[in-house]
Amino acid sequence: MSVLAKIQGKSDGLPNRYLLHAREGFGKTSFAAQTPKPVFIQTRGETGLDTLIQAGQLPETPHFPEISTWDEVLSAVRALRDEPHEYKTLVFDTVNGAERLCYEHVCKRDYAGDWTDKGFSSYMRGYEVAQTDWRGFVALLDELRVSRKMTVFLLVHSKIKQFKNPDGPDYDKWTPDMHDKCWSITHKWADCVLFGNFESTIKVKRGDPGDKGKATGVTHRVMYTQHRAAWDAKNRLGLPEEIDMGTNAQEAWANFVAALKGGKG
Repeated sequence: MSVLAKIQGKSDGLPNRYLLHAREGFGKTSFAAQTPKPVFIQTRGETGLDTLIQAGQLPETPHFPEISTWDEVLSAVRALRDEPHEYKTLVFDTVNGAERLCYEHVCKRDYAGDWTDKGFSSYMRGYEVAQTDWRGFVALLDELRVSRKMTVFLLVHSKIKQFKNPDGPDYDKWTPDMHDKCWSITHKWADCVLFGNFESTIKVKRGDPGDKGKATGVTHRVMYTQHRAAWDAKNRLGLPEEIDMGTNAQEAWANFVAALKGGKG
């Protein structure tokens, strides 16, 4: 077969690659637990899934024991790629936790565990070196996606970071809590970068004329799917700019699936 004969016009039909970053308390873990046949990889210190199951907030959900090393991260993904199972979605909770384990691995391997400006932190060399390891990680996720037809859902904490604006004054924005170099690789890899935040509606109830009134607020959760000055987001799936997350995880997932169907994503 000639090389040109391999050209195709239709999609390969592979599952999507999602990344959700959100403020603390948004419900990232509960939302991702609604995905089809999920299995969670929990990185060190990120055991919210265990807590939710123990508290009866979520049913028993398949998950690896808390992972504390980079080698364990890679071994878990390879096992899902190579061993028989029926899981349909890999959830990383959190991928910025995996990033930290990657840096620890590189620091120990290449800088004898020296985090100072004489080792890993010297001219930020450690972060440069770690890019190769991180690219290998996202390539491994794609191998899983291709060989096992698994959706990949990465959960990330958000942080407020100052954006250096070349066209005007600098400003603050919500962005995933990752180093710029690893975030750049991950951002390019993902099909969807979703941002979860809270919106508040303030109502003022007044009594007698001249009364200052009493303010009450209603807060609800919203998922944003497109980039704005105030946050990082993107999607290739035709999603609406905003998706209401409702009052619980089940409603949030139903709304998200409806938006996916509407966008034919």
